[in-house]
Order: sequence, then C-alpha cells, then structure tokens
Amino acid sequence: MAQSKKPNILIILADDLGWGDLGYLGGTIKTPVIDQLAKDGIRLNRFYTAAVCSPTRAGLMTGRYPDRFGLRETVIPPWSKFGVNTDETFLPEYLAKAGYKNRAIIGKWHLGHASLKYHPLHRGFTHFYGHLNGAIDYFTHKREGELDWHNDFNSSYDEGYATDLLADEAVKRIRQYSQEENPFFMYLAFNAPHGPFQAKEEDLLKPRGEDDLKKQTYAAMVRSLDRNIGKVLEILKTLNIEDNTIVLFFSDNGYAPDSPGSSGELKGSKFTEWEGGVRAPAIIKWPAKLKGGKTMEQVTGYVDVLPTLLDIAGITEAPENPLDGISIYPVLNGSKSGIQRDFYLGEGALVNSNWKLIEAGNNNSIMKLQTDVLFNISRDIGERKDLKDTETTIYKDLKTKLETYNSIKSSKQVPPYGQGRKGFVAPKEWGVKE
Repeated sequence: MAQSKKPNILIILADDLGWGDLGYLGGTIKTPVIDQLAKDGIRLNRFYTAAVCSPTRAGLMTGRYPDRFGLRETVIPPWSKFGVNTDETFLPEYLAKAGYKNRAIIGKWHLGHASLKYHPLHRGFTHFYGHLNGAIDYFTHKREGELDWHNDFNSSYDEGYATDLLADEAVKRIRQYSQEENPFFMYLAFNAPHGPFQAKEEDLLKPRGEDDLKKQTYAAMVRSLDRNIGKVLEILKTLNIEDNTIVLFFSDNGYAPDSPGSSGELKGSKFTEWEGGVRAPAIIKWPAKLKGGKTMEQVTGYVDVLPTLLDIAGITEAPENPLDGISIYPVLNGSKSGIQRDFYLGEGALVNSNWKLIEAGNNNSIMKLQTDVLFNISRDIGERKDLKDTETTIYKDLKTKLETYNSIKSSKQVPPYGQGRKGFVAPKEWGVKE
C-alpha cells in the first residue's frame, strides 16, 4: 500500500541490557541481529539514559528530565499509586497531531497503573499489549501473584514466553498498520533481559552445569531478545516499508548488578551515574534519509528522542511544558557536525562532549562517593582518572551549571521503593478501575 512521506516510527527498548552484552560492543553473547542493525544504521556512541527504568521511560515519553515530575531515584513499584503527572504531554499525543493514526505500545509500561488516567490508552496510545508493572514472570505473566498481561483494557490469557509474545504482537500490528496510508508509531518495550531470570529450555546452551545456570539463562534471554527483534525488522522488509521506517533501538539503563550482565569497558551498572549505568547501547536506522554505517559521537539521550521525532514529523507547535531535550536530527542528517550541550544525568551528575562531573552527596549509596570527581570522558571512557584538582576552571564551570539542574523540584515525588509494600494485595488481574 502507498505510504505517506512521513516515516513510520519504531522504538525498540531493551530492559537492563548492558553495554557489554552485545556483540558489536565486544560482548561474548551472540547478537547477530542487533550487530547487523549497528552495521547498517548509525551507532549512537554517546547516548545517555537515567540510571533506572521508570525515569528513562518517563523522559522518553515527555522529552523532559524526570526530576520535573518527581521520578528520578526509583521506579514505580506495584504498591505505589504514583503516576506521571497528566499535565505532561506524551510522545504519542504529539504524533497524533502529525497524522500518526495508529500509535501502539507493546510491552512494559511502568509509568503508573493505579488509575485509568495513567493508563497508556489515556496517554495518547491507541493500542496496548503487554504489562503495566516491571519484573513480571516471563511464563505466567504474573506480578505479585496476579496476571499482568493486557490487550488494551482487557486481560490477555495468551500463553507463551513474554519476549516471543511481544514480538509476535508487533509483527501482527505492523502488518495491519502497513495497509493504511497513515504512518504508524510503535513503542516496543521488551522486558528482557530484566529479572526474573527465566529462559526457554531450548534457548539454553548445552551441556550446562548448575553453577553457571544463571549466566547461561541470562545469555539465553539476550539471544531471545535479539532473535525476536529480528522478527520485527524482517517484517519491515517483507512489507517493503523498511526504507521509510525509523528504527531506534536502545536500553533503558545499564545491566542490573544482581544479573550476570556486563558493562564491558564502562565502569558501573544500573542504579549508578557511572557510564555503565547511564550510557546505553543505541542505534538509529532510517534508510530513506540517514546514511548508515557510521558511529556518531554527539552527546544525546532519552530526552532528545521526543524533540528529534517531532522535528522529523514537522511538528513546530511549541510544547506547553518546555522540553529539556533537543533535536539531534541536524547531526543525524549531516547538516551539522555537532551540537555543544550539557546533559544532566541526575543525582548531581553532568556530562558533555569532553567532560563529566559527578558530585558527592547527591548520588546513591552504591557509588559511595566521598568527594566530587571530574573525568575527561572523551579520553577516559572507564572513568579512571579524577582531574578536578588539575582542571579547576572546568570543574568550577560544571559545578555552577549543575546548580541549575540540581535545583529542579517537583511538588509530587514517587515514594521510596518499599513504602506501602507491607500488606499490599494486588488487584485481580491488575485491572484498573478508577
């Protein structure tokens, strides 16, 4: 069918996938599909996220730092009534105005589940298939003992491994949407390889021993993710819509410290502002407009996705809430060599093209910083040499800039993770009634 000039948009998000978990970044797990995507597309070598999941997803949907609506240090747990403020405009709401009739989220939501006003279908999406919470069982699709698997507002009793089901639904919907002249938007948010660590028996390498079962299970989860992404990319080719479809792939943060994942050459993991926690593997491909086969060093990240896509879609209307992200489309298409900017990593951390500052006292207990640290991140990717005592001018400049970001406050804050957990009973099949 005839496709409009505006591109289809497919965002593929992995969950807790580490920098060192992918073949193209030196990992030992075989990921041929993602490796080929990296070869064909543009590798976003300096793509940053938040250090944990819900904040990254919120920034992706709003183009704004999650601190502005009280969501930075932790995720939204099952027992929380918190949701991203409905005053915030989400990406699919913008795209609806640009002619994107079909706007699907397939996979993990994690931005509020206690009220219908937080439901994906009330935040601009036209279709939802997946789960509201994080950390669901891959086989039973349960969280806190209740089924958390949905098709729009209804419970879904589809059986199968979660990663397979999400990819199959994506393929099904892409087939359907491709029959229309309007471009489509799909947000495919896999829950892999986030825990619980579960894999299909046939995906586990054999022979195996019990001592390395967790590591083998994790690798199997990553391979399954890679294979299922391949299914989705293949349908774009089959339907002859690959050329004018933007595919953006990235992870929501670094690997979890309780997993066998890897940050590769980077320091740290999820929950930290070290590069291994916030510097994500990321690739973008759009054959019709972007020349692939290269690596881009532009500092960018999750809050830039929305403004970049709005720029591409031709949406010029000023947002009601000012964006923190910027459009990097001019760098992607080669009309600019680069854009100088500072990127706030949260918890007293700031990065730009050459430098990275992390303040002591703002970050979590895992990092245990006693003093501020300054790195020439363009040369010291492993964050080994603190230069704050020698590069005093740069240090003072970044400290001043950080004051503005650290002062961001919200009238509403997500409670600490454990608050409300005692005595909590999940609603039947995670139905949202209010």
